[in-house]
Amino acid sequence: MNITIEKEKKTFSKDETVNMPKKEKKAVYETKQLNLWYGDNHALKNIDLDIYENEVTAIIGPSGCGKSTYIKTLNRMIELVPGVRTSGEISYRGRNIFDSDYRVEELRTKVGMVFQKPNPFPKSIYENVAYGPKIHGIRDKKILDQIVEKSLRGAAIWDEVKDRLHTNAYGLSGGQQQRLCIARCLAIEPDVILMDEPTSALDPISTLKVEELVQELKKNFSIIIVTHNMQQAARISDKTAFFLNGEVVEYSDTNKIFSNPSDKRTEDYITGRFG
Repeated sequence: MNITIEKEKKTFSKDETVNMPKKEKKAVYETKQLNLWYGDNHALKNIDLDIYENEVTAIIGPSGCGKSTYIKTLNRMIELVPGVRTSGEISYRGRNIFDSDYRVEELRTKVGMVFQKPNPFPKSIYENVAYGPKIHGIRDKKILDQIVEKSLRGAAIWDEVKDRLHTNAYGLSGGQQQRLCIARCLAIEPDVILMDEPTSALDPISTLKVEELVQELKKNFSIIIVTHNMQQAARISDKTAFFLNGEVVEYSDTNKIFSNPSDKRTEDYITGRFG
């Protein structure tokens, strides 16, 4: 005898669906009471900030407020500056990056960086992208070819350069060079991509291409972007942190920051009253 059981379909009213708990995203970075000094200059003050996976987090604020200093602590590049000292904690995936047994090379494999000005190596387009994998011991040309193509496609520049892979990267336009640098970053398969004003040296068309690329990349990466361009932050980020004088004044969903900020200093900055 065959018995069929019809499963009861649960339906929700509009009010119920609104109140259903959302799936919480995991924090990639957790910053707790971070302080940083350049000699006697107290540059970052008691920073508490969580960065979530598969989101674009924008860091905004006037010049000299600590934006770039903060993201350079996230991969410990700030330690290259003489006289820097820190207190507090930054955890990446639950592990304090300042722990003595945390190798900086290991961290920077997981956390890539794209700088303000395009900085391709004086090598071919191919060698720029293959450089990182080679450093990590990959020598098989077939595998390198695959990595180079995948990375250039990921940076939305493959179709523009596929026929000139062995020409010098300096022959590319500024916007193409910046996307090449993003491809170079992708080649080591990072988890997080830090971007320090990546479009400030680019023309509007190239800027738009990089912004579109950032939106695509967040499907697979967590992205933290420092920008002076508040319209850019509003367009491409999920969350925004407003820095002022080395402190986080406000951190929230981007829509809230730009439409209903909680702090008057945030409102004054985004409406152009200072900065």
